[in-house]
Amino acid sequence: MTDYEKLGLFYLGRPFDVERGAPGEGLVLYDSRDLVTHALCVGMTGSGKTGLCIALLEEAALDGIPALVIDPKGDLGNLLLTFPELRPEDFRPWVNVDDARRKGLDPDAYAASQAETWRKGLAAWGQDGARIRRLKEAADFVIFTPGSTAGRPLSVLDSFAAPPAAVREDEELLRERIASTATSLLALLGVDADPVRSREHVLLSTILATAWREGRDLDLAALVAQIRTPPIAKLGVMDLESAFPAKDRFELAMALNTLLAAPGFAAWLEGDPLDVGRLLYTPEGKPRVAIVSIAHLSDAERMFLVSLLLSQVVAWMRGQAGTTSLRAILYMDEIFGYFPPVANPPSKGPLLTLLKQARAFGLGVVLATQNPVDLDYKGLANCGTWFIGRLQTERDRARVLDGLEGAAPAGFDRARLERTLSSLRSRVFYLHNVHDDEPTVFETRWVMSYLRGPLARPEIRRLMEGRRETRPAATGAAAAAPPVPSRDGVRPVLPPEIAQFFAPVRGARTPETAVTYRPVLLGTARVRFVDAGAGVDVTRPVVYAAPLGEGALASDWERAEPLDVAEEDLAPAPESPALFAELPAAASQPKAYDAWRKAFAAWLHRTQVLPLYRHPATGIVSNPGEAEREFRIRLAQEVRERRDAAVEALRKKYASRFESLEARIRRADQAVAREAEQAAQEKVQTAISIGMTLLGSLLGRKRISSGTIGRAGTAARGVGRSMRQAGDVRRAEANAAALRQDLAELEAELEREVQAIERHFDPSRSLETVSIRPTRANIEVRAVGLGWLPQQRG
Repeated sequence: MTDYEKLGLFYLGRPFDVERGAPGEGLVLYDSRDLVTHALCVGMTGSGKTGLCIALLEEAALDGIPALVIDPKGDLGNLLLTFPELRPEDFRPWVNVDDARRKGLDPDAYAASQAETWRKGLAAWGQDGARIRRLKEAADFVIFTPGSTAGRPLSVLDSFAAPPAAVREDEELLRERIASTATSLLALLGVDADPVRSREHVLLSTILATAWREGRDLDLAALVAQIRTPPIAKLGVMDLESAFPAKDRFELAMALNTLLAAPGFAAWLEGDPLDVGRLLYTPEGKPRVAIVSIAHLSDAERMFLVSLLLSQVVAWMRGQAGTTSLRAILYMDEIFGYFPPVANPPSKGPLLTLLKQARAFGLGVVLATQNPVDLDYKGLANCGTWFIGRLQTERDRARVLDGLEGAAPAGFDRARLERTLSSLRSRVFYLHNVHDDEPTVFETRWVMSYLRGPLARPEIRRLMEGRRETRPAATGAAAAAPPVPSRDGVRPVLPPEIAQFFAPVRGARTPETAVTYRPVLLGTARVRFVDAGAGVDVTRPVVYAAPLGEGALASDWERAEPLDVAEEDLAPAPESPALFAELPAAASQPKAYDAWRKAFAAWLHRTQVLPLYRHPATGIVSNPGEAEREFRIRLAQEVRERRDAAVEALRKKYASRFESLEARIRRADQAVAREAEQAAQEKVQTAISIGMTLLGSLLGRKRISSGTIGRAGTAARGVGRSMRQAGDVRRAEANAAALRQDLAELEAELEREVQAIERHFDPSRSLETVSIRPTRANIEVRAVGLGWLPQQRG
């Protein structure tokens, strides 16, 4: 089989001749960059739609492209059922017992038959266990189960956090985010709210808009409180009490509070935050295939979750840099009800935004359905790729044809396409790609994942056992034990030469609540890191606090910890009322601070370092403060873009040589044909001459005349010419064969260079650590004084 492991190309299958009902020659390799113009996959149950989409996700994972998968049926969890050894015992825990019973086999025998089926199926498509192992190593596969602890749970509390600045500054996008959030939340409460006429919707939207425009986060508890006491006096032009009386607001608040208090809702409030960046990549920066399973949810809960998730994807997308390469995939299986042609459920707005805008950010949207009549084909005009499988009814085919006719160029042959679609069988798809010159009919390859069917919650729980994570506990200063205040708690009287700095109080407190301050040695500085080779010139403000004690070493900068507070947020006076912990005697001596200031500068010069990550092959360096995870994510995208550009340039470089060789091969083939024809003619002429000579002798001539001798000589010369012509044919054939060998060597040379590019641009290679240290001249100590850190107490 032809090699299918091509950079940036997804191995989907091979061409299929529907007239012959048999596969054709070659492979169907789909350019990953074409997916940034989105794709639609349509096919009835049994068409092979799920297998095709899983193959697409497998290929993306192998190429290091993360995917966010919304799974309403539970089929996509099969992506975790990958067994490189292909042993029956690997399949045994996951075989469908009912399927085994229907085939008259016990589960062990059925598992053995499935293992053999997968081994043979993969081999028929040039695949094996080694490729499955590469798939498992290329990405992290996780099943998330919002509202359930079967898989990794997802918390919706963070979903009401203020959107990023990119969303808040786009008024249209912010309004869309507010509307979809309010609509989905009210749908969860069983309220069918019109965004324009429903006062519930208007109130919720106003509360969200007020908080988000100010950059403030909300959670469900805050929403309950603000519904009862909104931060507004009017709703529209009417006063709040007239438009939405307190009694009615209380009922809405109680409905939301009842939902929040329900035991079954507790699972919605725990687990990973609904953060798209964290869903797409592991903490180490490894790409992830995040499968969000919603099969266990009610219809209202599904709509709520999908709408929130799509809104989060829009916000994440807006924070990414533009690219022409595929950055990530959003795949949703069975979009029935989420993107209808007439109605406007809360999921439709953000999905339409993604279809219109995600292309510029490298996010490919892939939608699948078996119900073509339930799609908004005006919105799907943004899809550049259509995978059409076997359809159930004439009405379904007509709907798909209408959509394709609107997206296809001039010369669309509807009747011919209708015949083609009617001839499709299972696992055979019609591929319409706006980036290709003509459509393709192909048979999908055998998937590496074991397609055992939908996974129920017990199976997901078993599959995800040991892979659930909890949020990390507080560390460092945040986890430190509270200080012990002095007996009287009075603020000490100090000489005016000693500068005092009061850290801000975090969180809300009542006017009667006292704040207890504990003393520390505090230093602020600006440290400049410069490295021309790495292209770095950054100044970092730092604030450190060191503990105070008694004796010769009353303070030691070696024990200092950074404070999460900006220098400008340090106040010259405390909050009131306040209590103060006891101050060590050394901290009341102004001369001590002069020594501490010099020690602070020396300590900063010795300890401050700006660590950066560097990809040795490309020289790409991380940004200051960029974590390894974020750098690897950015590196993978930048390397992919460079790789794609390098491969494209390489292919253009070789194009003229290929064209020249192919032209020479055509001329050589023509020469072979010409020489062969001349040789054949010469053989005929020679045969005629010899025949005439012999015929003359046989007619009974008694002596050899001069004419006979002449004809015999002519026949002899004809034999010589015929032999020379045969030699010409052999030389022409040898020339053509040599040229074909040159072409094969050129193809091998191109493949070697492509593989060299792949090795050069491998983002998984080990990173180097570059440490940039400041010079003494680049350390500016701003202040060293007595710091007071607050601890709230009742």
